[in-house]
This record gives sequence, C-alpha cells and structure tokens, in this order.
Amino acid sequence: MSEGLTGDTSFALSVVIPSFNSARWLPSTLDALAAAVREAQIAVEVVVVDDGSTDDTLAVLQAATVGFPGPIVVVSQENSGRFLARWAGLRRARSATVFLLDSRVLVAPDALRHYARASEADPSQRAWNGYVVTDPASPLVGLFWEVPTHVFWGGFLRSPRPFQLTQETFDSAPKGTGMFIARKEDLEAAFLASWPEGDARFVSDDTKILRHIAASSSIRLDPGIAATYRPRTTLRGFVRHSFDRGTLFVDSYAGTSVLRSTVLLLLAVLPVGAVAALIVLVAVGMSALALAVAILLVVAALVPVAVAAFNRCPRRGLLAFVVCLPVFVAPFWLGLVRGVFIHRRAFLRPRKEEFA
Repeated sequence: MSEGLTGDTSFALSVVIPSFNSARWLPSTLDALAAAVREAQIAVEVVVVDDGSTDDTLAVLQAATVGFPGPIVVVSQENSGRFLARWAGLRRARSATVFLLDSRVLVAPDALRHYARASEADPSQRAWNGYVVTDPASPLVGLFWEVPTHVFWGGFLRSPRPFQLTQETFDSAPKGTGMFIARKEDLEAAFLASWPEGDARFVSDDTKILRHIAASSSIRLDPGIAATYRPRTTLRGFVRHSFDRGTLFVDSYAGTSVLRSTVLLLLAVLPVGAVAALIVLVAVGMSALALAVAILLVVAALVPVAVAAFNRCPRRGLLAFVVCLPVFVAPFWLGLVRGVFIHRRAFLRPRKEEFA
C-alpha cells in the first residue's frame, strides 16, 4: 500500500466517490455537489474511483470536469468492491479532511455550508454523518428499505435532530458512508482496523469502519448535512442488491455479541426448518394446521409494517415493503447463508474490542 498525500490546506475537503457502472447517476451527483460547493464557498477536489466499470463512466467524468468548481481526479482499478474503491480514493486524497460520497447521492444545496459552520463552531468534532433520505419518487422496489429503517431507527426518524453516535449509541440512529465527513487519518485507521481477510466484495463497506470511529471518538449525525439517495429502479437490481445485503449483514454483525451471532445463525437455519415443518404437516394430513401456521408466519412478517407506520414511515414505503417482501425473502436469505459460510470465522472470534 503506497503512502497517500495529506495536508493540502488549499482544499477544505477531498470528496471520494466510488463508482461502478454509475454513468447514469454521476452527472446529476456532480452537479448537485458543485452547487453545494459554490453555496459553501469552499475549495474541494473530487477523487472518483472507477471500480472496473463497463459503461461510459470515463467519458461522463471527462465531460463533468468542464465547469466544475475544483479538480476531478479519476482513479481506475479492477472491480474490487466499494471498500477497496474507497480506500484507493482515500489514499489519493490530498486534503486532511475527506468527504465520502456515493455516486447515487444528491447533496442538498446548503449541506456543505451547514457543515462548514457547524464544524467551525465545534472544531473538536472529528466525524460528521450526513442525513440521507431515499428519493420519495423512486419506484416501489427502491423504497423497500424504508420499513426496516423506520423499525430499527424509528425513535430518531420520528423527530430527526443532531445526534451523537458513540460506542453506546451506535445502533440508535441511521448512519452510513454514503455521505460521511471525517479526518483522513481517522478514516485510514478505521479502514486498516476493518481490513478484509478475504474477497473485499463480500465485506461491509461501512458498518465496521463507522463502529471503529464511533468507539475511538464519536460521530455527529446532523440533519442539516442533508442529501437524497436514488435507489435501484429495476426488479433485477433489487434482487441482486437483496442477495448482497444478506452477505454484508452477516459481516457487519457476526461476532459483535453472542446475541447477534445467535440471531444470525437462527435466521440462516429457521427458514429451512419452517418450510420442512409445513411439508411434514401437509404430508401427514394436517393441512389445516399447516395453513394456520403459514398464515401466522405471514402476519408475523407484516408486523414491521405496523411498527414502521407508528414511526411515520411514508405510505409508499409501507406499500413497497408489502409488495416486495415476497421477492426479497429468498435472495436475502441466500445471501445471508452465503455470508455465514464466508464469514464463519467471525462467529468463533468475537470482536471484544468493539463491544466491551
């Protein structure tokens, strides 16, 4: 690993954007970023890491350099996943502060101005998490995750406000590296502490990194640093994403506690047991009981809808979950089983240093 360039005070931020076949999204992403940079009146450089794209990403980026308020640098690599793509961009970044941004995220016009003022008011705060909402105009397949989000982090989403993410509060609010600002040295330390042992495409590109930073200092989740995420718009993309999410879900939580590891293993095993039980019930002539059990399972699967509705999940998000759940279950479960197999060592080596 080569030494990165650091400490260029001519840039307030180095913006690192990992990109894989994102030619469709990059022009609007960079236009929104440019508007926010001009509004904040800060100097930035943009490092786009082309992670083995097969579309016309390079041509799009070449066109985007015209009129952008700062240099755009392109780093190309073979497809290696977002973890290593972000690492490559981080090592190339010249500013002491790095802004991680996803290629599908539209930065709000006043987001960077808000960040500049907030960080000036509290210079001791080293890491900032943006508040990213899903585009409400997305197709239903793009809104599926609204329900899980409002189930796990409903307390925060009912009333978004500045929130301090620490080791103790890490699971209490949404977070991610889709829009994340931190000191370069802190990010490098977090990446190295989270370095994958195997294929980096099968590891979480954010959870372990953020957990490390939250534990070593803290992360300020600030709704004023706002953005909009454009999700996948096709059923095929949704299925593929669900499969990958299952694997990354295991990598994010396996070994973090005995309870989490147990839940993951149960999620991998119980669906098979449930299907087998239903088949046995039908085979022995207890079809009515099998039907009752099946209905009970469906009702249980819809309980999150009620919880999310209480937490003010948008109506289209509720509808998306109901419509897409039958399509989601199988690929997510298969991805989870793949994750249990790939990351099986994590179950045997709990991360005690992260959860005391």
